[in-house]
Amino acid sequence: MEHVNRVVVIGTGAVGSSYAFALLNQGVADELVLVDLDKEKAEGDAMDLNHGLAFAPANKNIWFGDYADCQTADIVVITAGANQKPGETRLDLVDKNTKIFKGIVEEVMVSGFDGIFLVATNPVDILTYMTWEFSGLPVNRVIGSGTILDTARLRYQLGHYFDIDSRNVHAYIMGEHGDSELPVWSHATVAGSQVTNLIKKYPERYNEESLDEMFIQVRDAAYKIIAKKGATHYGIAMGLVRLTKAILHNENAVLTVSGYVHQKYGQEDLYIGVPAVVNRSGVREVIELNLSEKEKEQFNHSAQLLKKTMAPVIAKYRDE
Repeated sequence: MEHVNRVVVIGTGAVGSSYAFALLNQGVADELVLVDLDKEKAEGDAMDLNHGLAFAPANKNIWFGDYADCQTADIVVITAGANQKPGETRLDLVDKNTKIFKGIVEEVMVSGFDGIFLVATNPVDILTYMTWEFSGLPVNRVIGSGTILDTARLRYQLGHYFDIDSRNVHAYIMGEHGDSELPVWSHATVAGSQVTNLIKKYPERYNEESLDEMFIQVRDAAYKIIAKKGATHYGIAMGLVRLTKAILHNENAVLTVSGYVHQKYGQEDLYIGVPAVVNRSGVREVIELNLSEKEKEQFNHSAQLLKKTMAPVIAKYRDE
């Protein structure tokens, strides 16, 4: 029989429901299951999405379900958890969301799930590590959304600055999905030309100060959006769909995810935002870029901050 791609979304809040809507609109996956503690909300979302099938690019089975539906799922996407509030950093959410995730991941694994976890809840790097810890799955099959959205924001900013379609911009944000992230200017290109070379070639039009301002806009984007509308969800939802397509279509796409880094970038035993090749197996490999000395220092600072924040969390749950 032909394989049917099933995606289960756990958490139908702003991010989960936006992801489900984007998944339907782009015709990704054959089956979509919505799971949430608020069963009425999840059931209502399933009904609402089904009513749009006549306008979708492909038919799909969509229903409100439970953890048992994870047994034959290809991907389980976790968007559940406490949201970042105005004034909070992503790292402030560690304790409350780790506790929530322990219960979720254990329930999923009881079902017999043997697919790929996608984690979107913040702090995403730490929660991706804890999902791996709780699940016992291989590291390549536990993936966080990492800096995929930050990278998209940077590409948008560069496209706007150079007046080029952002899809023709290639640049990365690496490190923690948070305040310690860094722009990798040494590998940023616009329409095939290095950004640093364009600045040198056209100093009357472009300058490094604009790049610094651009990065600040990227780094602080979530705070501004949360202050204005309470949450960010459209951008990350589309980033999750991009990841889902890369997995289900076995694309070998290079995306900046929260991947497991060991003996690369001078780090060990850490999930952090890095460019990685994503395919049907999950993360095929983490790509180790040749960073500048400044970028190496920034990446190491970001990694140490994550490790320091995560250490007591790992110790607490390993002792239980």
